[in-house]
Amino acid sequence: MSSPTPLKFLMPGWFALVMGLCGLALAWHRAHGVLGDMASGVALVIGALALLVFLVLLVASLLRISRYPAALAEDLKHPVRHAFVAAFPVSLLLLATVGVALGGAEGGLAPLWRVLWWAGSLSQLWATLWVLSRWISPAAAAQPGQGPGNTGLWPSVTPVLLIPVVGNVLAPLAGLPLGIDGWSAAQMGIGVFFWPVVLTLVLARRLAHSPLPERVLPAWFITIAPPAVIGLVLIQMQAPVAAVQALWGVALFFVLWLLPVVRRIAGQPFGVPFWALSFPFAAFTTLTLRLAELQPDSAWHGVLQNAGVLLLASTTMIVLWLSFATVRGLREGSLLAPEPVANIIPVST
Repeated sequence: MSSPTPLKFLMPGWFALVMGLCGLALAWHRAHGVLGDMASGVALVIGALALLVFLVLLVASLLRISRYPAALAEDLKHPVRHAFVAAFPVSLLLLATVGVALGGAEGGLAPLWRVLWWAGSLSQLWATLWVLSRWISPAAAAQPGQGPGNTGLWPSVTPVLLIPVVGNVLAPLAGLPLGIDGWSAAQMGIGVFFWPVVLTLVLARRLAHSPLPERVLPAWFITIAPPAVIGLVLIQMQAPVAAVQALWGVALFFVLWLLPVVRRIAGQPFGVPFWALSFPFAAFTTLTLRLAELQPDSAWHGVLQNAGVLLLASTTMIVLWLSFATVRGLREGSLLAPEPVANIIPVST
């Protein structure tokens, strides 16, 4: 049943659609060497669609803030949804990255990409500081009445934290081609430092405190993105191929590790968190294709190239399915509606 006030429930996590579309556009752009001009054309169409979706969400979000400020305040206090606030600056960084990849860092639109990049970079830094400030806030203490596995900050420790905290590693993708070397490297350092920290906390929460709510299961796939993106950045920095190969291996491990979770996700009602599958798979696809380009004379070249094409097809199908499911959910009124309460059940000892 459709909500009478759908705009009220447009949480910041909706910008994950832009992240997924941008990631897919970058993957198709990287496939130019294998699929030719057709891949570049597809990348351009998907990139334009990502920009259109971003503009629609931006206008809708501004309307929501003006009409339902309490709804945004509730999102910012929510243990999981608050971390999605970084989906907006990450979208800006990715739109700048797509613009630089498709239009070049010296073209007529370069000033626009630079503005988008700086807006995304600085707002991403703010999101990181804001999210991490909760860790040292007095409000981080356990609240009366909470169960043993649902105390303090543990309910907020989910893979979604990777977006505001580790998302800084995206900065060099467009920052380096735009000539913003120093700040790009500095911001990447923040993400690289906190990547193992957040991952360790998420695993500790899962093993020792409480499992993630079923609705948050798709967020596990966000763990694929950091090694894939860092690998792409190291290629730009002309790091040794062995280091890039190592990060590709880490990303591959997360893909293989999480594949069994897909069946559990498929058994749930569709929701916006499902878009967490899109960008990580797209980033891994892009890294695979890029790694194949780096080793034209290696025995790995053909394997990686074929794997990249298969991953591109799979990622495209995933994004198409997510897009159709989103349109259907909007039409039926099942998405912009109050979320069911997700109970956090402590692990029995």
